[in-house]
Amino acid sequence: MISIVQILGGMALFLYGVRVLSSGMEKIAGHKLQEWLDRMTNRPIKGAAFGAVATALIQSSSLLMVTMIGLINANLMTLEQVIGVMLGQEIGTTLTAQIIAFKVGDFSFIFIAVGLGMMEFSSKRSWQRLGEVILGFGVIFVGMQTMSGALKSVAQIPIVQTWLAYMGQHYLTGILAGTIATAVVQSSSAITGLVVAMGISQVISLPGAIAILLGANIGTCVTGLIASLQLSNASRRASVAQILINIIGVLIFLPFVTPFAKLVASTSSSLPRQIANAHTIFNVGVSAILFPFIKTITRASERLVPKTEAEEQEKLTQFIDDSQYRFPTIALNEATRELNRVGEITGEMIELGRLAIIENNADAAQEILFLETDVINPLCVTLENFINTLLQDDIGEDQTRYALHLKEMITDVERVSDLVWDLANIAQYNTPPRDIIGEQSAKDLNKMFKQTHRVYGFALQAVLDNDQHMAQLTCSMEEDMDHKYWKARKKLTKRSKAGKSNAKADLVYLEILRNLERISDHADSLSISVMRD
Repeated sequence: MISIVQILGGMALFLYGVRVLSSGMEKIAGHKLQEWLDRMTNRPIKGAAFGAVATALIQSSSLLMVTMIGLINANLMTLEQVIGVMLGQEIGTTLTAQIIAFKVGDFSFIFIAVGLGMMEFSSKRSWQRLGEVILGFGVIFVGMQTMSGALKSVAQIPIVQTWLAYMGQHYLTGILAGTIATAVVQSSSAITGLVVAMGISQVISLPGAIAILLGANIGTCVTGLIASLQLSNASRRASVAQILINIIGVLIFLPFVTPFAKLVASTSSSLPRQIANAHTIFNVGVSAILFPFIKTITRASERLVPKTEAEEQEKLTQFIDDSQYRFPTIALNEATRELNRVGEITGEMIELGRLAIIENNADAAQEILFLETDVINPLCVTLENFINTLLQDDIGEDQTRYALHLKEMITDVERVSDLVWDLANIAQYNTPPRDIIGEQSAKDLNKMFKQTHRVYGFALQAVLDNDQHMAQLTCSMEEDMDHKYWKARKKLTKRSKAGKSNAKADLVYLEILRNLERISDHADSLSISVMRD
């Protein structure tokens, strides 16, 4: 019983170590993941190479998968591109087994001490994140040592010996055991680690270990499928593609387990290393065999999960997805992109406001009212709820601060849409507005509209790129906008005193002018948020 508890405790430590390692790598590279995916997935071979390298470095196929699903939902990646990355991802996951096959002994405690020291005593964020990665490695090895030590005792139980011997001769039993164990534990890395630990303890044969590893590949698909059921059809297609890849791979290797085991045995005299090599050769082989059939797998996945009528319609959100909550860095990046999309729509509304007032375009005014009611308001509510849910999780201090800034920026963008909505109402209730305010005032306002649109566009770009220089430029442009606003007001006062204008025209002109100035104020607020970060 003590040995069983030690095995479970060792697996828990192993999983925790993987989680800490992945979390550290996410903080180091997570914010760049979308950019790398955009650059590296235009060709299948580049996508596969990227998938292998990214998964090996980040040590989280789930993180990469969540990012890809988000890009699919936003129509920034196709399913075919995702499958290319998946095939590379299968190769990248083998690095875990190769690392844990090393016998590091007491070095694992050195990793823990160094990693924890860097996290606690370093003032630089980059060193703290690197310390988290090193700590994760140390905990992984401690978990492996705990499991392998306890497995020697458990393997002495006659029924366990019989069962392990049976799996070494009946591969389907081993595959079934690996599938069920992975589906229950919800981690193929944990089962892979357990099998390598069994190899370290010399309690399993190589064919039996290979059978369990084959089953683990299928079991990890069950995890992905269950998770995707709550998400979009795009994520379900990606999950089905993963299932097809792994099941086909197992079917290809199943008839050749015995000769495959003999081949792998020749690669090393160490059983743990043989198990790690078997895992690597299997995944590399499956990816190489299936790579020419990416289009076929894509078509099969699309037939198994066809598009629905609702999916054909334009979605409210394009970037944020519930699956991103597990990875705060990705969630905040995608929320920023969603915010920028909302900002772009409100930017289009400013131009529509110009058309409605300066060019007497009644359709433009109607379009503004529709966008405000049916698009911007529900989008802002959804985006704010997404961030509120993220804030309820245990996220880092920096991430919490940025999430709160995002909420402030959502308010700014929503206020801009409200102000443009006011402009549309002015256009509708003062028809035609250009004739009321006069030709010269219309020309002055036309320039103000264009400058407001430009200032707001710069602010949104500063937010998206986190560009402090762009933010400072936006603030300078807003100051110039304020100067022009007060200059226009003084000009209006002079005209009024000289009796060259009427009260209604002055009121409409001043209301339009004030709304444009307030829009530029919100652009300034967005830029200040960037500089404050």
